[in-house]
Amino acid sequence: MDKEKPSMNTTTPRRIPNVLTIAGVDPSGGAGVLADLKAFSALGAYGTGVVAALTAQNTLGVTGVHAVPVDFIERQLDTLFADVRIDAVKLGMLGTAESTRAVAARLRRHGVRRLVVDPVMVAKSGHHLLAEDAVAALRDEVLPLAEVLTPNLPEAEALLGGGAVRDVARMRDAARRLRALGPRVVMVKGGHLPGAECVDVIDDGTGQFELRSPRIATKNTHGTGCTLSAAIAALLPRRAGAREAIRDARDYLMNALAAADELNVGHGHGPVQHFWKWWRLA
Repeated sequence: MDKEKPSMNTTTPRRIPNVLTIAGVDPSGGAGVLADLKAFSALGAYGTGVVAALTAQNTLGVTGVHAVPVDFIERQLDTLFADVRIDAVKLGMLGTAESTRAVAARLRRHGVRRLVVDPVMVAKSGHHLLAEDAVAALRDEVLPLAEVLTPNLPEAEALLGGGAVRDVARMRDAARRLRALGPRVVMVKGGHLPGAECVDVIDDGTGQFELRSPRIATKNTHGTGCTLSAAIAALLPRRAGAREAIRDARDYLMNALAAADELNVGHGHGPVQHFWKWWRLA
């Protein structure tokens, strides 16, 4: 009897996207570069990272911030792009106006198209993570490059120069005004609103829609903004468009929040459970 021939797989291998985070480092792992890499991995993307700032931080607060020299941020980016295909970029904490302008220039130089911007300004503890003069640089230099912008309510207010955003109607107005600054899609996150429901407003230029879900009862909410924006960046290369990437990224975050109490990290606002699905299987 003839030996059975090995089967030949004629399907095209799935291309795993390479996704870059440019952000700060949170030593507790709940936010910033370390959290972004967890989200990338959980969603099937290969994660790369450029460090723009260092923080002394835990679940209780931030005790210090050290900005990485601008020329070294530029060197990290140029060296990475010279070798690695980057399919999407997530931008987080940059810290200073100089760093913000330098990163924007490098993103333009390297032709980045799928850019998700999480305008990190204030930590959950209330510590300011973005210098005041950097807000203008972010608004003028970075937002026009963004495919998706994901501000929470205080960040939306700061980017728009003031004016309280305290209900869904004002969120819709803020999303429209922020999109006029250049991003192709704006997601205004309503987690700061009171009530039993979380509401986010998305404006993609063709219209606005809301994503709603029950509020999850947990104090472990550290790094939710980082995780959501990283998840969007991980999914953008493999979804039909930003709407689909945002919906699926938000679903991933909701599950990570629901499982957050499985973790026991620190005494303050702990992290979400990035590997909520996979660790259960293990």
